[in-house]
Amino acid sequence: MNFPDRKVFCDTSFFFASLVPEDTNYDRAGEILAFCNENALTLCTTWDVISETVTLLRYRASYRTAVEFLDTVKTALLIVRYDDSVRDAAGDVFKKLATDKRLSFCDALSSVVISSLLDGAPCLSFDRDFRSLGLTVYPA
Repeated sequence: MNFPDRKVFCDTSFFFASLVPEDTNYDRAGEILAFCNENALTLCTTWDVISETVTLLRYRASYRTAVEFLDTVKTALLIVRYDDSVRDAAGDVFKKLATDKRLSFCDALSSVVISSLLDGAPCLSFDRDFRSLGLTVYPA
């Protein structure tokens, strides 16, 4: 895995897998988190991903797991802030690609944040849709 600026963007699927032992990617997510810690990588995300993650954890795991994410994981993240120009660009990406790809608006926002604000930083995601956006995604 190559992280040129020592930053990596984390997606909901990665957060979920790292916190829910029943997830098929739980062990792999743990290995990747250990790698990130050992190599002092900065884990980046957006409030949109945090919101999506807390909601998914609440409904598919438990209230306790959602709160654990808020209390422990969120505090260790670099939350990337953006303005309306990023939202507008995400709307354009969504309109262009969502007709023939399974793409959420949150994923469209993430792709614009990664491309324009994080200089194409690699992503940690188990979501195949991220790879279809032309992003560098781990695990491969």
